[in-house]
Amino acid sequence: MAGDFAALCANEPELAALRASVRSFLDADRAEFGWTPGVDAWLSCWDERFSARLGAAGFLGMTIPREYGGQGRGHLHRYVVTEELLAAGAPVAAHWIADRQVAPGLLAYGSEEQRRRLLPEIAAGRYFSAIGMSEPQAGSDLAASAAKAVRADGGWVLSGTKVWTSGAHLAHQIVVLARTSPMDPQRRHAGFSQFIVPTGRSIPGSLRSCPPEITPGSLRSCPPGPGITISPIVLMSGEHHFNEVTFDEVFVEDANVLGEIGAGWHQVTAELSFERSGPERILTTAPLLTALLRALAAQDELDDHAAAAVGDLLARLISLRQLSVSVARALAGGQSPVNQAALVKDLGTRFEQESVELAADLFAYVAADNPGRDRLAALLDAGRLHSPLFTLRGGTNEVLRGVVARGMGLR
Repeated sequence: MAGDFAALCANEPELAALRASVRSFLDADRAEFGWTPGVDAWLSCWDERFSARLGAAGFLGMTIPREYGGQGRGHLHRYVVTEELLAAGAPVAAHWIADRQVAPGLLAYGSEEQRRRLLPEIAAGRYFSAIGMSEPQAGSDLAASAAKAVRADGGWVLSGTKVWTSGAHLAHQIVVLARTSPMDPQRRHAGFSQFIVPTGRSIPGSLRSCPPEITPGSLRSCPPGPGITISPIVLMSGEHHFNEVTFDEVFVEDANVLGEIGAGWHQVTAELSFERSGPERILTTAPLLTALLRALAAQDELDDHAAAAVGDLLARLISLRQLSVSVARALAGGQSPVNQAALVKDLGTRFEQESVELAADLFAYVAADNPGRDRLAALLDAGRLHSPLFTLRGGTNEVLRGVVARGMGLR
């Protein structure tokens, strides 16, 4: 039984040493560069210079082989690094999608040229990607996607619209899922392919580049390439993370086809296991909860209601973390735990939403003169703003329950 429980943790000596190294780096980096921990940092906190420093310290590209510029380590090593970055609320949005989804996709399905061109830049924290999956009329039902790519001399001509495309206005490329053969009502998942579509930012090995005024580390978006229109979707707060991206007969070279033509659905399904199962599905609100617990610890005493609420919060978080670690171990073992990943995303993001409401409830127990109250209030405001997004991105929870049901043999 003890061995079974140990497998649900990530505390082996090598992992513990890595965890300590990451914490040391984050403490020193924050002290020197002054970034502020943020809620939902993997979406909202874009800092290209931080990503470059993280890469230089050897904490990016953990699962990328050394021959491609990575660290040559395993999924559990990457899990530990990711967990510490999220717990600290570090500004990780710039490199997040490239490191989390694009790198595994390139390793599994990319050509040798694509790997050598892109993976070293991902590991260095200098390469940023967006993912073009959802569409205005399809949402989480990716099988209903209508974007299409038509064969042309030397490549493909891509047309269609993608929505909720995080970071597209700042990315070097967008990995787009598109139909390359007509929809078959009997086989809705067939006929999809993936394409690496360069944007207007300079790309390693490319002659295209942004105008000189677009400098590294700048948050100004780069003019998109020919046929690509990137329209911002702005939150009520004025924050700009999401975009609607329209492709109007964009030519994509054969060299930028990712994997096999027609195998896009299989590739995306495997990719989504990385997206849905990571600690970002349970630790998005970690800086808020940490600040709350520290503020409450400074109080003279808590009533039974508050103490029970804190205990329930921590018990759920610990259980979800163990489920997430179990998926990381499955990935490390070469498995494709689609159902388990969907469960992590469903249960984890619901916990995140509920944790914001619980934090709002417990905020009433924090004294007006508590030194952490103002910072806690700011984190709570951010949590409330981002909370509706938690159960939507990466597939709505309603759709994911269907995935789990089918995986269990149910209709």
